[in-house]
Amino acid sequence: MTKKETKSVVLLQHHLKSLKLPTMLSECEKVAGRCATDNVDHLSYLLQLCELELIERERRAAERRLKAAKFPTHKTLDEFDFKAQPSINKVLVAELMRGEYIDKRENILLVGNSGTGKTHLTTALGIAACGQGKKVRFFQVTELITQLMEAREDRDLSRLKNQLSKLDLLILDELGYVPASKLGSELLFDVISTAYERLSVIVTTNLPFENWTEVLGSERLTGATLDRLTHRCHILETAGESYRLQDAKRRRTKRSSGKTDSSK
Repeated sequence: MTKKETKSVVLLQHHLKSLKLPTMLSECEKVAGRCATDNVDHLSYLLQLCELELIERERRAAERRLKAAKFPTHKTLDEFDFKAQPSINKVLVAELMRGEYIDKRENILLVGNSGTGKTHLTTALGIAACGQGKKVRFFQVTELITQLMEAREDRDLSRLKNQLSKLDLLILDELGYVPASKLGSELLFDVISTAYERLSVIVTTNLPFENWTEVLGSERLTGATLDRLTHRCHILETAGESYRLQDAKRRRTKRSSGKTDSSK
């Protein structure tokens, strides 16, 4: 490399650093060498560098979206056992994974017993949405109600609601496990009402709709909540026994079988 070429490389690296293009900075010499070997012109060289920068930038942005979503675990659709849940419409789930329901501001309700895969499916849908550039936030319902009540007490409720309004997808997990207070139910309804036709909401619940008053308390509030959630909505129902309970039974059976074998 000549003295002039060395100076050009140093200046190029300085400019790329100033422009905050770290991938182009780290890859420019390597790509230049490859392009020289392949006799690639300058515009193609620049194109390759720009593509690398964009790919890496989107990867980092996707990581930030995943972190901001606060999923409790990382679950994918490939890991979901559809054979154990034949009641789930696999074709519909695959369609929802494309994320068009978010663009249409449609909701998803997953209804079924505890441990039948609702949270798994919901998390997989949320992670897919993050990969599609959507802003997602995962809450257990009790967690969100607690945050809303604390924000109200601290006179910071408007800020939290503003944050929620900027989402593309709001996930509310485990509605029905703990009854909400009157204030908690009203704050939750306010969030769902504000989200109506502005962003998509996914709700998982172990309660049939007619029993939602056990959580929300008021029939009027329950009716208004369901009215907003079920308008332009996809409903998925899981059936059968809890995966965790089935797994525990299998382990007990295995242990019992082992004891029987050893006693022979």
